[in-house]
Amino acid sequence: MDIGMLTTPLSSHTLDDIIDMIEDSFIDALEIPAHPGSPHIDAAKLTKSRIKEIREMLDDCMLTISSLCYYTCDISNPKKIAQTQTAAKKVIDAAAALNVPVVCMLTGFAAPGMTKLETIQKVLPKAFKPILAHAAKKGINIAVENWYQTCLQGLDTFEALFEAIPNDNFGLNYDPSHLVHQGCDHLAPVALYKDRLFHTHAKDTLIDYAQRARQGVYAEGWWRYVIPGYGCINWGEYIGTLMHNGYDGVLSIEHEDTAFDALAGFFFGANHLAQFC
Repeated sequence: MDIGMLTTPLSSHTLDDIIDMIEDSFIDALEIPAHPGSPHIDAAKLTKSRIKEIREMLDDCMLTISSLCYYTCDISNPKKIAQTQTAAKKVIDAAAALNVPVVCMLTGFAAPGMTKLETIQKVLPKAFKPILAHAAKKGINIAVENWYQTCLQGLDTFEALFEAIPNDNFGLNYDPSHLVHQGCDHLAPVALYKDRLFHTHAKDTLIDYAQRARQGVYAEGWWRYVIPGYGCINWGEYIGTLMHNGYDGVLSIEHEDTAFDALAGFFFGANHLAQFC
């Protein structure tokens, strides 16, 4: 199982610089934003010569790209769906050109006047249909992250999503941290949706139980995202569960921990994960 990183926190650096910066780390793979205007890979402006440069640079450093990502919630916005579909297809084309097997996306927020479940059932199948068809032609899997503020929140929404969109190339960029602070079982989806795990995020959640007990679950500030090893998740247990269920992909560190600077957080997180991989 490879350790990877989502390059977003290092947006002030070029992709070439990032590859140099992680040379002596445990990081083997990169999850790279490819949306319009992305400083690392802009799918709409990716030239053949740049594709060749990136592939050669990765080969020289024995790195891979685990996924290209296009994280926008516009997929569920009726006024922006068509624009999002067009951009997503360009990211899929870029992934195919770079031999990247996965494009990561989001399910978006609840559509106006609808609940999250209604949006899953009535909006998302049509919104993702052309994206999934294009991805299938290119041999690409689409993986949606279960960010709790989007439609993919609790386990009931996981079930509803795959009932609404049963395509074989539609699955999860699974992030256990989003379930932890909700009080959901973060291990259950690994077994329930083992055939849908196309990519995973490695992010932890730190809970201040005393503050939660004093202020209540509807208050803010009693939990925060941290790098792996600094929160509540038992990463040996989690990684063992992934392995037991046949997952042998990437653990892509999503660094949102305010206690560490952009680069150091990745190193500390990778060092912790390496003992289990």
